[in-house]
Amino acid sequence: MATFERNPGIPLDLGWVETSRVNLPATERRAATHKTKRSIKKEWQAAWLLRAVSCIDLTTLDGDDTPGNVKRLCHKAKEPVRQDLVRLLGVQDKQITVGAVCVYPSRVRDAVEGLKEAGCCDVVVPLASVAAGFPAGQTPMEQRVAEIKEAVSCGATEIDIVITRTHVLTGDWVALYDEVRSCREACGELAHLKTILATGQLGTLTNVYKASLVCMMAGSDFIKTSTGKESVNATFPVALVMLRAIRDYYQQTGYKIGFKPAGGIRSAKDALSWLALMKEELGDDWTQPNLFRIGASSLLGDIERQLYHHVTGRYAAKHQMPMS
Repeated sequence: MATFERNPGIPLDLGWVETSRVNLPATERRAATHKTKRSIKKEWQAAWLLRAVSCIDLTTLDGDDTPGNVKRLCHKAKEPVRQDLVRLLGVQDKQITVGAVCVYPSRVRDAVEGLKEAGCCDVVVPLASVAAGFPAGQTPMEQRVAEIKEAVSCGATEIDIVITRTHVLTGDWVALYDEVRSCREACGELAHLKTILATGQLGTLTNVYKASLVCMMAGSDFIKTSTGKESVNATFPVALVMLRAIRDYYQQTGYKIGFKPAGGIRSAKDALSWLALMKEELGDDWTQPNLFRIGASSLLGDIERQLYHHVTGRYAAKHQMPMS
């Protein structure tokens, strides 16, 4: 997996932001044809599905989360595919894990303990925490910054924040820049910042592009489509706009920014479509977990069932692919 310099952010360029426009018909045409043009079969499909596994942020963000189910999630993160399938696929030397475990700040200590119990000393599984008033982003800024610092101090190595949508809807790009910059500073060098745009609530694709630019200028390491709690989550038109913003930022600054779709991605077929989109739009580097993540809680089970079918020729029942 290639390494690259972390995005430090750049001064806010309002000229670039304000003059940006999105061609809506062209974006919708490209998105509509994406899923109909390609099909990956047999061993190539299995290889891409294993790559998708390594890009999953295995997530539990429920009100009834307990130390027990967080720890079960951590064990699954360490060995996301049944070990008999791993041996039959011949990839036991690859040490395949998920991209990260993602929990609420109050469950970070449980996740740290769970990853240790799972034996993640020799294999690094990043620990992500949502923070900064997730999912609404309506808490005071001081409280949001404190929540980030608390999560990092407890052991989180990635922080998923959500922006204040009001700043985008009112065109207050300075306020958005300052907000994300403060969150980046709270993360310090110990944690990477993934910024959720909540694109289903931003009104237009042009707003999505502008918000993407501002968040990258403020120092985001990743930009992310959704919290998973909105009525509209990850869609291909939104993704195309965000990926073009990432490409434009990279061409202007030389810094590579990651991308994370989240919400509504449940099937192995969906995961393959997202990986194909990343490869076509940004290249191979953006099909690796240091630049691409999928926010999901149920996706892994379907991928594991498809791998079971590839190996055995039969589909497994749901109970044959337990979480731990």
